[in-house]
Order: sequence, then structure tokens, then C-alpha cells
Amino acid sequence: MICAGNPGNKVRGCDRHGCGHYGARRSGGRKHLGVDVICKDGSVVYAPFTGMIGGRVNPYKKNNAVNNGLLLRGSAFCIHMFYIRPDKYSGRINKGQRIGVMLPMQKVYPGITSHVHVQNCDRSNPTGNL
Repeated sequence: MICAGNPGNKVRGCDRHGCGHYGARRSGGRKHLGVDVICKDGSVVYAPFTGMIGGRVNPYKKNNAVNNGLLLRGSAFCIHMFYIRPDKYSGRINKGQRIGVMLPMQKVYPGITSHVHVQNCDRSNPTGNL
């Protein structure tokens, strides 16, 4: 479970801001390179595997209320998790351990289905690991 309240890691469907599945089309012809796991604003976010926190990663060049996230590395995984306020930016993590809380996505994108964005470091499809 990546987010409290979503034990099955349900992926965001489509809303007026776009779709949450890997490969969904974005403005300007871009491709969505991650998967959006539904998560209510303020919910606890958990580590999806045991490993290390590799530091802060930001989804945007321009700052806003959800411009934060983590790089996580494990024995077989390397992912970015966006839109969370981490408890820490380095150190060891265990699968299922609290790593932070969901940021206020509704402040930036009113009406979107709030979510944690999970993206493999190599930009391959992470869906099978959820």
C-alpha cells in the first residue's frame, strides 16, 4: 500500500486534468511516464519496498504547493515518488514504513483526483509493480 486509504494501489482514472495510467497523453504531445496512485490530500504515504532514500526530487521547474518528492532505491528498484512532503530526505526505509504525507494537490489542480505519482528511474512502466 502506497497511500493510506488505498490498500489496492488503485490508479487514478481520467478527469478534466488528464489520465493517470502509464503512457497517457499530456499537453504538447508528451507521454505520462509514471502511474498516479490515488491518495487523498494529507494522507500518509508509505514506502513500496525496502531500500534507501536517495534525496529530494521535484516534478516541476517552477515551485508550487506540490513540488516535492523522493528518489527511492532498492535492490531491484529505482523510483521517483512525487507530490509528497517527505519525513526525511535520506536514510534507510523498510517496505510499509511511513515516508511522508500527500501534499495539497487540490490547491494547485482543483478537481483533479489527488494522487502520488510513481515513476521508474528508467521511465519504464511501473504498473506491474503496484
